[in-house]
Amino acid sequence: RVVTPEVNGHEINWEQTLAGLSESLTGNGERTIDAVYEDTPATFTAADAQAATFDEVMGEFTTGGFSAASGTNIRLTAQMVDGAVVSPGETFSLNNYTGPRGAAQGFVESGIILDGHSDKAVGGGISQFATTLYNAYYFAGLEDITHTPHSYYISRYPAGREATIFDGAIDLQFRNNTPYPVMIKTSADSSSVTVQIMGVDTTSVESINNGRWATTQPTTMRLSGDTCAASTGAPGFTTSDTRIISDLAGNVISRETTTTVYDPSPNVVCS
Repeated sequence: RVVTPEVNGHEINWEQTLAGLSESLTGNGERTIDAVYEDTPATFTAADAQAATFDEVMGEFTTGGFSAASGTNIRLTAQMVDGAVVSPGETFSLNNYTGPRGAAQGFVESGIILDGHSDKAVGGGISQFATTLYNAYYFAGLEDITHTPHSYYISRYPAGREATIFDGAIDLQFRNNTPYPVMIKTSADSSSVTVQIMGVDTTSVESINNGRWATTQPTTMRLSGDTCAASTGAPGFTTSDTRIISDLAGNVISRETTTTVYDPSPNVVCS
């Protein structure tokens, strides 16, 4: 592996910078304040990186059941992300890491959800990779920064524990809130995709689904055009998931409940 040397930073010393603020605001002369900077050493060094180990599976997840076209996009995304290292305190952004996911990068047209119904677009299907990555870092006990559930429930995913993504608009982000670097390992074939978070495993994670309630009934949507795909709708519902993170001795570190509201998927009639 290649280790990039650390770079020390600079930050404003606010106490020294604002020490003369009142005099500057009330004086008659030129009112400027010079920022006082100080060096801040890197918290994670090249030596730390050289000594890092990625021997333990902190969290992993597998999903399947995708189309051939979606599989092309999922495997390409998995290849891009495989081997990504997230340093302690660093936030990983799926959109920022992969960059654009268009035809120029080898992505193909596949299924997406558009305005509440099925459609197609270049890069479709990547939400399945996002869901797989989300669950991997969920079970690794890492901090979820942002994830966006699908607008309606997709049965191959765990209810209340899935994520969509859209190039430049909807991102998936997590923060490595451990003292050790973590590595994202991926594998994908024609039928499934697996994501593992590798590093130093210091926690155990339990997921509790709290059931479904507040059911809503589907409406009928009439569409036309070559891309229209007739479908039978399904009810919407509200659910919640509780993540319990414990240390390896069984002591609870945190307990967090996330509530998700799924819209009913419409009955689509093509004309």
